Amino acid sequence: MKQTATIRTQLTIPLSFPDGFATTARLFTFTGLDDGGEHIALGLGDRVSARDSDTDHPPLVRMHSECLTGDVLGSQRCDCGPQLREAVERIADEGGYLLYLRQEGRGIGLYAKIDAYTLQDAGLNTYEANVALGFEEDARDYTVGAQMLQALGEPRVRLLSNNPDKADQLDGLGVTVAEQVPTGVHMSSANGRYLAAKARHGAHALDLGL
Repeated sequence: MKQTATIRTQLTIPLSFPDGFATTARLFTFTGLDDGGEHIALGLGDRVSARDSDTDHPPLVRMHSECLTGDVLGSQRCDCGPQLREAVERIADEGGYLLYLRQEGRGIGLYAKIDAYTLQDAGLNTYEANVALGFEEDARDYTVGAQMLQALGEPRVRLLSNNPDKADQLDGLGVTVAEQVPTGVHMSSANGRYLAAKARHGAHALDLGL
């Protein structure tokens, strides 16, 4: 990492979801993040401030990549929206952080992601489509996630993710992943091929009965 990030602003906000689930989060913004992006952290449950660190009981953490279509519009082409909803409730119950990272389309951006969707409709899987557009299969770099956790005083975490690359990158960036905790399987009538590609090609820990 090129520099040390620090907490810029923090405040408490109420959260609510369309299904009625509601909770309170401590929202953090940061200064000095490597990529200059406007990423945020939500402290949930008993990890609502940057002073609650307890390395004997590491927080449950999800690094969630922004997905406008899934998180906001409710698209069922992916599992992002349901994973976000699941993560907030599980972290609020156990105590930890949700890091909301501005990495749309595995780091390729919103417009390129929509272009990739058209290639997926033509038969490519989600990884092949990114490559066909001239991008990496997964262009995400979790340096900012590690910076945010270090700024929050959390050098050791339980990572809520099915993606082994997230754990590998955090470990390599100086944040110890004490445990990788899988998310649920959120399959819809529209995302079966997408989830299968994540399991087979991306080595995600998803039990799809394949």
